[in-house]
Amino acid sequence: MTQVHSTAIVDAKAELDTTASIGPYAVIGPHVRVGAGTTIGSHCVIEGRTTIGRDNRIFQFASLGAIPQDKKYAGEPTELVIGDRNTIREFCTFNIGVPGAGGVTRVGNDNWIMAYTHIAHDCRVDDHATLANNTTLAGHVHLADWVTVGGLTGIHQFVSVGAHAMIGFASAVAQDVPPFMLVDGNPLEVRGFNVVGLRRRNFSEARIAAVKQMHRLLYRQGRTLDDARSAIEALATQMPEAAADVALMNAFLAGATRGIVR
Repeated sequence: MTQVHSTAIVDAKAELDTTASIGPYAVIGPHVRVGAGTTIGSHCVIEGRTTIGRDNRIFQFASLGAIPQDKKYAGEPTELVIGDRNTIREFCTFNIGVPGAGGVTRVGNDNWIMAYTHIAHDCRVDDHATLANNTTLAGHVHLADWVTVGGLTGIHQFVSVGAHAMIGFASAVAQDVPPFMLVDGNPLEVRGFNVVGLRRRNFSEARIAAVKQMHRLLYRQGRTLDDARSAIEALATQMPEAAADVALMNAFLAGATRGIVR
């Protein structure tokens, strides 16, 4: 039997795995689905068309699946989808999507999301991200795998942050952040590349050297963006061990829509 505290209010139409746990005074709406091993703390409100996967730990007072803070929203059946093994700390707020942009807010797997984080409509947070306290994502933001965001940081709508990038404390992020880069400030500046994070993820020295060279080409040699992209593309042949990292950077730069921080 699902462990539901006697003071929790769970709609009869909600779908809860038999190994899920619902804490005191939590409120679970009719369109909510909760997977195996997930625990929902006291006073949480889970509403809307919200799907939560396996083995998540959701701390007290979180609000997940509320309608978006978007004046265009008119009650359409949009969604919030959360994957597996996420830690979601106190007072986090994740909203469902809006029509016309996919209508789904997505949080992937193995993310560490600290207190008071806001994930707005139609955001996508991939896997293994760390979002420190009071991180705020406006609508349509995309954080790729292994992104780290410092506390009190705001990220502008439609911004993309590439894999393995790190954003420092209290930053204002209004442009796309390429993979691997280390940025902070207001206005935002590139301070280097995330060498500590890459070593923690067991990047080889050859791959780290390639990332260092991509950083130089983009930010230290006075090149135009097109020239830097051409030079980065050539690294795939010059440094074959890092070919996948070079491809990741090239794909990100080709798809950047807000201009990259430079």
